[in-house]
Amino acid sequence: MEDMEEDSCGLNDDHNHNCYENSASGQVHYRRTGLSDVPQRLTVSPVLFRPDVTEQNNHITSSSSGLNVMDSDSSSVSSDTSETDCPVSSNIAGKLSLNSASKFLMNVMTEEDYRTTYWPKLEKAIEHLLIQNPMDHISISYEQIYSYVYKCVCQQHSELLYKDLMLKITTHLKQVSSDLNISPPENFIENFNIALTRYIDALQCIVPVFIYMNKFYIETKLNRDLREDLMKLFTDNVAGNHVKLLITLLIDAHSKPFQVRPSTMASVVKGLYSLQPDWAHLAPALFLRFIPQINPPTVESQLSDYAARDQKLQMELFLNGFPRGDQSRKRTSEESA
Repeated sequence: MEDMEEDSCGLNDDHNHNCYENSASGQVHYRRTGLSDVPQRLTVSPVLFRPDVTEQNNHITSSSSGLNVMDSDSSSVSSDTSETDCPVSSNIAGKLSLNSASKFLMNVMTEEDYRTTYWPKLEKAIEHLLIQNPMDHISISYEQIYSYVYKCVCQQHSELLYKDLMLKITTHLKQVSSDLNISPPENFIENFNIALTRYIDALQCIVPVFIYMNKFYIETKLNRDLREDLMKLFTDNVAGNHVKLLITLLIDAHSKPFQVRPSTMASVVKGLYSLQPDWAHLAPALFLRFIPQINPPTVESQLSDYAARDQKLQMELFLNGFPRGDQSRKRTSEESA
């Protein structure tokens, strides 16, 4: 029975019991399976097919697909090969594409995910950093905060994250300003210094963990810097609201020694100058005592004005009870002058 089928189909059996038939355009290969004795048609593929040892020097051509499979010595495929010529490779590529797409979709962070999962954790950490006392220790995983920021930026939520961060800190600073409004005058300078120092300390932690957003969004798209933006928030929402009262109290405190600690005075004056250098014009003498070289360079044409100003200052000090010192050791040249 098997012989009759082979004769009728024009099949030939090789030494591996695989069959093939001769045609005018080439050879079509068949294989036997363990489940059936009926030969199964074997599709020739440039990836899966390998010629037998006895046929290594022969070129095998498939007329149906137009493929040219080179011999084993060259071990290469003709440049005419396309994806349609290799159905197995196409299937594998399709599965890989689907798997990659599905994995990408699984890792996508939606705006809802950002609002419900990531931002609440970041907001809580920011709040702790803003209100913490320098003497207290708050356990915060900076690595985890950085990873949240990194993922939000990678998932195209930089703008949303930046707006939420600015809004959160602005809300906090408005509350700080409200607290200063009810502060008694004798404690105002000290309370302002505490608020400014605590805020600067908080920025030492906030800016580094948001550095990825700063680099790839604020600097790149907004052409600004995160730290400068956050310092401007303090200027606009806190210092700018109280600068006139603060300078008045500073001038009064400076005229009464040890009413306010010198370190506190220096910290506040330097802090105001760092926030807004133009505020030095509101009280030049006060700022000059703590910040050297804030006056413009000396001009030769104004030397006489400088000398007159120094003489006036010396006279004011003398009238206020400051002695000139021992004048007996003064040199003759200076007396004549």
